[in-house]
Amino acid sequence: MTSRHSAAVGTLDKLPVLEAALGSVIRGKAEAVRLALVCLLARGHLLIEDVPGVGKTTLAQTLARCLDCRFHRIQFTSDMLPSDVLGVTIYSASQEEFDFKRGPVFTNILLADEINRTTPKTQSALLEAMNERQVTIEGRCYPLPSPFMVVATQNPTEYHGTYPLPESQLDRFLMRIRMGYPDPVSEREILRADGQNQASQAVKPVISGHEIAELQQLASDVRVDDAVVDYLMAIVEKTRSHEHLALGSSPRGTIALYRAAQALALMEGLNYCTPDHVKRLVVPAFAHRVAPDLRYGGNGVGTDRTAQILEEILHAVEVPL
Repeated sequence: MTSRHSAAVGTLDKLPVLEAALGSVIRGKAEAVRLALVCLLARGHLLIEDVPGVGKTTLAQTLARCLDCRFHRIQFTSDMLPSDVLGVTIYSASQEEFDFKRGPVFTNILLADEINRTTPKTQSALLEAMNERQVTIEGRCYPLPSPFMVVATQNPTEYHGTYPLPESQLDRFLMRIRMGYPDPVSEREILRADGQNQASQAVKPVISGHEIAELQQLASDVRVDDAVVDYLMAIVEKTRSHEHLALGSSPRGTIALYRAAQALALMEGLNYCTPDHVKRLVVPAFAHRVAPDLRYGGNGVGTDRTAQILEEILHAVEVPL
């Protein structure tokens, strides 16, 4: 363990507590909970896609409640404007100058609920914030707080009233996950607990924003050997050359997978990354970035067919010893 790891052992000990607090509300979804935390430690943004009512918003809200940070929720609708997200400049007659009123994006954890129910113009208001941690209003740049994470939820695109996110927007999300229906035992526990909302409201902060920033730095320090990098690159190259994919992973996707693998290793108490860490994150890191070729049965970005192709690629690429 490095000296930095030794100095932060108290903060590292809070990771299992944080994961358990999330799991106490999001029952039976241990993988979704872990991936959400991996995304946070990797300084990424998370897209949760699934049918209504399976706990997408609850996961985002509970994550925010577990962190002693500022939190804002935006319920996206078709009539929203970019200024509803970023803020607006208002002229003050008394001071004879323009005053910038900051929008809800100026927070630590931003819940963009049902992001694909708003228009592409409003969706694009988040592009600069997600990529550069700043927003530009009338030529002036305003930095966002640190840490900053967007947790967005969306309904499947076949639902009425949705605007599919363009590839450029999807690429800003480090991972896309799906919740799925709970198993019968977990759903019974949810019923006995009087639903998830009450349990989510009872959650107390576990970790501060300063400690999250410290853990994010520790994650970036996790060692990744050349053999693991070569394995990761082989997977990326395969997505770009696979005959059943019309769109391969972008360089931003390569970086996302690298950082996510480091964060997963830290979650497991390791200061080095293994090929298994990379392998386990390929689907959530790439499924929204690659697109199947329509000639081979694909019907767009983020389909089940995409996940199948990625699994085929993982079987085809040799894992280093």
